[in-house]
Amino acid sequence: MSNAWWLQPCQPIDTLTLQQAQERQRQLTKPAGSLGPLEDVAVQLAGLQQRLKPAVDKVWISIFAGDHGIVAEGVSPYPQEVTWQMLLNFVNGGAAISVLARQLNAQLEVVDLGTASSVDNLPGVRHERVGPGTRNFAVEPAMSREQGEQALQVGRDSVQRALAAGTQLFIGGEMGIGNTSSAAALACALLDCPITDLAGPGTGLDAAGVSHKAQVIQRALDTHAGLPSEPLERLFCFGGFEVVALVGAYLACAQAGIAVLVDGYICTVAALVATRLNPSCRPWLLFGHRGAEPGHRHVLAALDARPLLDLGLRLGEASGAALAVPLLRLACDLHGQMATFAEAAVADRSE
Repeated sequence: MSNAWWLQPCQPIDTLTLQQAQERQRQLTKPAGSLGPLEDVAVQLAGLQQRLKPAVDKVWISIFAGDHGIVAEGVSPYPQEVTWQMLLNFVNGGAAISVLARQLNAQLEVVDLGTASSVDNLPGVRHERVGPGTRNFAVEPAMSREQGEQALQVGRDSVQRALAAGTQLFIGGEMGIGNTSSAAALACALLDCPITDLAGPGTGLDAAGVSHKAQVIQRALDTHAGLPSEPLERLFCFGGFEVVALVGAYLACAQAGIAVLVDGYICTVAALVATRLNPSCRPWLLFGHRGAEPGHRHVLAALDARPLLDLGLRLGEASGAALAVPLLRLACDLHGQMATFAEAAVADRSE
């Protein structure tokens, strides 16, 4: 067995700085709590970054890609070729996340862990292939333990590059036709929740398609009913290579001391797995948005997560988290630049 680096302790939150940031919020020229979650997230970032006035100017976005054997069951309206075609779109600057990364002045990297119809040496793509897509988890585990541990390490390596670049905020994204089926199966295997609550339209299934998808996932869950309860076993059974890489990245961020902004449904399921593997990572996970996929709200609830945005998004590829970055930056600016009652010579509330 490997050294199980993912179980190593995560960085603790600095409680003294956290308390000082809470006190600063109480002194700012506004009614206490009037900026809602923007106050909370600024205080949390202060404690994570060990600085009274936090910042998220340097943002790193890693898009992990992989294909899924479960698409053989007809769970997606799109062919697998779309996965690598979208990788080309990412690096050519034409995808939503490409536009957002430019606007945010964020570093964007695209990592191929195993597309079924990969083009080797695609310019601008990091090829870290674990296999030609996962196996069909309706009939057998999606990947071997060796492949799973390799995918975890790919996520960790991405964080090491982000750390070397001085990153203050890490965003993980995903691309892989069929990966909402993987996420739904994984969430169902970890939560006491019926599959009908967790399986949704993904990239555009109609009601009949969603019903078929739920039936396929239920059959897969029944097939693997004897699976050990350990989160890692379930991750390797139902996950995609890109989902596993996200788990590895989130845990590596928490161990290295980099705040994470979690994207949509698939990324939130990866965050759930990360917290089940190593609960000490939870303070490092901030949540960008609540998406349209019906299972997303259930997984957010399981994590007691309060996302910054609720816009009914369903694109993936880290787009929702990227859209929340300006709000996060403004939360930091408000926290750091607003005057206190004393500085502004404004009377505070009577005690």
